[in-house]
Amino acid sequence: MLYVDTSVLVALCTNEVRTADVLKWYAACTDELASAAWCVTEFASALGIKQRTGQLTKPQAQTAWTQFERTCANDLQLLPVETMTFHKAAMMAMDAAAGLRAGDALHLACAIEAHAQGIVTLDAALAKNAKRFKLKPLAL
Repeated sequence: MLYVDTSVLVALCTNEVRTADVLKWYAACTDELASAAWCVTEFASALGIKQRTGQLTKPQAQTAWTQFERTCANDLQLLPVETMTFHKAAMMAMDAAAGLRAGDALHLACAIEAHAQGIVTLDAALAKNAKRFKLKPLAL
């Protein structure tokens, strides 16, 4: 199973710099995909930010949301987040040298907890920290 970070899901459903790379990977992917249920909130937040900053119109955001929901229903297992996983993520985020934001620390902790074979992310700090925890980041 590959763990998918929200950065990849946003690029999959909206037009971003790395969208072409993500679409190519997604089209060829045969692995089981999973992400924490937290990605639903994080994805919605990304759409809200994109609307507030003029990167997306409301109809474009709605189209992206529909595509995201379809992806979750068909290709992405949403994993529950346990209390201890939040604690593990907090310890990761508190390590200043790691450079992890809260959401990325939570994704990393969830991927480790799920025994993912690898993590798909567009975030350099998350990929670097995944290696520290013996989780292979997938290069797109």
